[in-house]
Amino acid sequence: MSRREKPVTAAHANREFSRLLKEVKQGHSYIVTSHGKPVARIAPVEQPSRVREKARSILLARLRSAPATRIGRWTRDELYER
Repeated sequence: MSRREKPVTAAHANREFSRLLKEVKQGHSYIVTSHGKPVARIAPVEQPSRVREKARSILLARLRSAPATRIGRWTRDELYER
């Protein structure tokens, strides 16, 4: 989905923001310029990779299956001991 970023002036982006967002949902990216200089990027949000999501679900499953250890109550001083 690597499409070239198209330049768009800030004034045009302001007037056409809804249309630009629809195009961003389709994978387009824009560089917003002000007085000819790039100032912002409007681009699709990166979606988490499948590997990252799988690793996360494995970690959460492991944490849920681990037994809870009862260690009693801690005092504030004990919490911050080195």
